[in-house]
Amino acid sequence: MRTDDVLSALGAGLWTWDNATGRVTLDAQAAHLLGLADDGLVDGGPGSGGPVREVSGTESNDEGTRTVSPKPTPGDDDAWPYAYPAGTVRSRLHAVDYIGFQGSVTLALSEETTAEILLRVVDQDGAVMRTVRCIVHPRDPEHPETTVRPAPVVGLIYEAPDSGTLRPAPKTPQQEEDEAAAERDWRRNREAFLLDTGRALAEAYTTTEVLRVATSLAMPGFSPDALAVFCLYRNQLTVYGAPHGSAVAGLGGVPTLGSGGARVRLSDDDPAAEVVRTGRPIYLLSPQEYAARFPEARPAEAQPGATAWSFLPLRVAGRTIGVWMAAFARPVPFSPDERAVLTTVARMLAQSLSRAMLNESERELSAGLQRTMRPARKPVIAGMELAARYIPTGGGLQIGGDWYDVIPLPSGRTALVIGDVQGHDVRAAGIMGQLRVAVRAYASEGHRPDAVLARASRFLHGMSGGDPATASAPPSEPADETTAPPVPDLPTALPTAEDDPERSDPRFATCLYIEVDPATGVLDVARAGHPDPAVQMPDGPMLVRPTAGGLPLGVEPDADYPTTRLVLEPGERLLMCTDGLIETGGHDLETGWERVREIVAEHGDADLEELADHLVQIVHERERPEEQHHRPAGPLLDRHEDDIALLLLSPSPSAGPQGPPGTVATAARRTMLTIAQAEPDRIAEARHRLHDLLHDWADPEQVDGAVLMLSEMLTNVLVHTDGDAQLHAQIICPHEAGPEGIEAGPRVLRVRVADTSDELPHRRSPGELASSGRGLMLLGMLADRWGVEPRGEGKLIWFEITETNPEKNEGGDDAVTETGVGAGPGRRGAQGP
Repeated sequence: MRTDDVLSALGAGLWTWDNATGRVTLDAQAAHLLGLADDGLVDGGPGSGGPVREVSGTESNDEGTRTVSPKPTPGDDDAWPYAYPAGTVRSRLHAVDYIGFQGSVTLALSEETTAEILLRVVDQDGAVMRTVRCIVHPRDPEHPETTVRPAPVVGLIYEAPDSGTLRPAPKTPQQEEDEAAAERDWRRNREAFLLDTGRALAEAYTTTEVLRVATSLAMPGFSPDALAVFCLYRNQLTVYGAPHGSAVAGLGGVPTLGSGGARVRLSDDDPAAEVVRTGRPIYLLSPQEYAARFPEARPAEAQPGATAWSFLPLRVAGRTIGVWMAAFARPVPFSPDERAVLTTVARMLAQSLSRAMLNESERELSAGLQRTMRPARKPVIAGMELAARYIPTGGGLQIGGDWYDVIPLPSGRTALVIGDVQGHDVRAAGIMGQLRVAVRAYASEGHRPDAVLARASRFLHGMSGGDPATASAPPSEPADETTAPPVPDLPTALPTAEDDPERSDPRFATCLYIEVDPATGVLDVARAGHPDPAVQMPDGPMLVRPTAGGLPLGVEPDADYPTTRLVLEPGERLLMCTDGLIETGGHDLETGWERVREIVAEHGDADLEELADHLVQIVHERERPEEQHHRPAGPLLDRHEDDIALLLLSPSPSAGPQGPPGTVATAARRTMLTIAQAEPDRIAEARHRLHDLLHDWADPEQVDGAVLMLSEMLTNVLVHTDGDAQLHAQIICPHEAGPEGIEAGPRVLRVRVADTSDELPHRRSPGELASSGRGLMLLGMLADRWGVEPRGEGKLIWFEITETNPEKNEGGDDAVTETGVGAGPGRRGAQGP
């Protein structure tokens, strides 16, 4: 007997409902039962073999009502002669019944089961025509149409026997109102519960927080007595959860995913394992049914007091990641409404748990990358104290292009490296890792700082898709174009951005490389587009030390990187950082450094580790006033704008300079600078350094005089000798022994300029129109003490100024003392002032 004959004998019809297209297709009998057969003609009917015509109609959506035009209906033309918009079919179903029908269809789709429901069919005036029984089932997932779009539901519809007796008995208006009110109250409670659950799950960031929410829900009307989540980890399920009200309710101290809780193997005879294997929910209405279906699970022993259970799969993108269980101490029929609530919660829980697991995987990946891209152990430098910090940006994988390294060198020195690769993505992190290894390799070979950066720049330029000829050369050797053998056959075309995506996204990097001699405190600095280092003086203030620099790494393969020599004295602290520490909060370099100085001044007495913590924390808390109303206060992690890498270095305490008998002289601050003959413009830098060194000097006139004398001394060296000028300036804080112990005396500025010329200066009396000869006159007028000291090679000119308070010494003249200067035969023919 054919299927058509069976359907004809039963008076049943077939239909499909496609939510993706909003179209319902029916055979002739189904259209008749729904009162739609007379709405339009068809060119053929079942068995006629004629063509199918879709009936025009209207459909409502979020944008209003639209007209659906006739169009061909796919499928078997014999079986499906009618096609209607979903809105047309919806208009023939009773409104109350349609709400239940919608929930049943959603449940059938999610559970991949068959649903059955009674529907009242109404005419165009809203009068009930008949009651039909509708059976719906999702289309087979292996059906060809389901591979390209969501699977529709197929259904069987027939008129319910003695449909008149199936209709409920007439109710009074009061009864109908009470039932409607109860229904509205149930739906409001359910919606409020789902909204609250969605909010709680959306705020849960870790798997522990998600599982805590999942095991502490209170559902309206049928609150479970126990909730648990079975998380799939490898080939077993780990159970998280406990009965409400118990001593271990919720997660409590349950370990992280995959490391604690009871375990169920996927091969076990257990409802949770079967849900994972099949992907379908299981509802158990009694302990007897539980024991009959899963005798090895022993529900009476494992979960005493429970009488009904629901096990729902947690599915994301077609993959089951766990099971959510709700156990009830009273019988629960698991009506369609109740199953719909459970299914909705399971969907939200699955999405939140998947998101949390992904976040934790990303955090673990980030932590692993950070561990591999930083020194394996805390760096130690003999005779030095060191503190290091790396704070990733707050977004994405929390990895970026900033890095630091501490490299022991073959000479016994130590190299401090800090850098920043352009970008904050995975590629920037990958380039950073390769560049860090390259710099470490070049430094370990014993190259000087300028050579290390030059080789690193060539390496990065080639790696980022630079000149192919340069890129092909080994990174440790410069490309030698003169000795390269000729290439007989060139390729027709070089790789393009389309062939190699990395060539279309070249990256550069800034870097600060400092070679430290722990024995002497000498710092050889090479800089590639990176912020200058800063030095905290022994008495508190921090000064930025300008250094010579070159282009960022990777911009030019043959860039030069000059070296600057500094000296880190006992009591001073060196700071190296990336621009994230300076510019976070909308600052530029000037205002950012000012903020760093304020932080160092506030916490200057803290040790290096504490100072590093204060710098990182406070930088993210302090913002520019005009930006405070744009960004709400929040934890440190939420406010990162850029990666931060930070290095702090300080020599171990040692003896400072000695003063006269009965005093103890302490060098509070100092600065050193070498000015070559070809760099006269650096005299301005020297003036700025001295001015910064005297930023808190009491007498501004003394500051101006010291800057003027320094400029005159440096100019004389560059004009009258063939060598370089070496500047050394420091502030001495003498402490004298008094009746009440050691007492601090006035500070003294000592400035020394050395050169390699043996010719000594002598005093002159220049006329009014003379262009030279006034250098020693300025020293005699402005300095408290000054002198010239011959050395084995060259000479040293120096002066000292004792700090005075203009308010206390108003109207008085300071004594001027000359030492080391006289009219002797050795001075004849000396250089001009």
